[in-house]
Amino acid sequence: MGSKKFAVLHCADDSDYVKKLYGGYFGIFVRMLGEEGETWDVYKVAKEEFPEDNEIGEYDGFVITGSCSDAHGNELWISKLVALLKKLDAMKKKVLGICFGHQIMGRALGGKTGRATSGWDIGVTQVHLQPSKIFNSLKMSASLSVIECHQDEVWELPPNVEIMAQSNKTRIEMFKYGDHIMGIQGHPEYTKDILLNIIDRLLNHNLIEESLAEEAKSKLETSEPDSEAWKKLCTSFLKGKL
Repeated sequence: MGSKKFAVLHCADDSDYVKKLYGGYFGIFVRMLGEEGETWDVYKVAKEEFPEDNEIGEYDGFVITGSCSDAHGNELWISKLVALLKKLDAMKKKVLGICFGHQIMGRALGGKTGRATSGWDIGVTQVHLQPSKIFNSLKMSASLSVIECHQDEVWELPPNVEIMAQSNKTRIEMFKYGDHIMGIQGHPEYTKDILLNIIDRLLNHNLIEESLAEEAKSKLETSEPDSEAWKKLCTSFLKGKL
């Protein structure tokens, strides 16, 4: 049995901050999910860098990152990513989608995504878990806090997709399809300093109001994400330990 091999499908540009401190988002995901003896590769899909068909079979699992792009958009790379995800689904490859990754996976499965009617969700959000054998086997509590930063969401999913969590702001915080696909709207991989840097950048580009930025920052001072529980959940799912 060879060592396990995973790929990150990178859907955004790395900020200078994240590059300098964490080696980019690829580095952040490997830090959260990687274990000794594994091989981790990155494909910058937002820059049209995709695995070849003959390479896909070599991987045990894939992680789809967040993005500044809309999962309901029709840029060429997004359409190509949807086609790749349909292929991974047909091959029953393990796929973990985070934020944009969660939304684009929902779209690939036949769901609908779009702007959240409740506006931006930025900060630490309490997510309420639905009864599921995954949560039972990992002895998860009934709710978990996670860092969020999104203005889009999954609106609806086909009936054969299990909705696993919701929050007061977002109806589909998490879903699972079969034993091979999982989507999480929040950012289990983020630390509070990463989010603070993103808030400042969104503010500098006039993408959010100052009042929203201040509110998100003050929430961060009093809340902690349940990072270890999310890490355990994501790692156990991706590595087939459930």
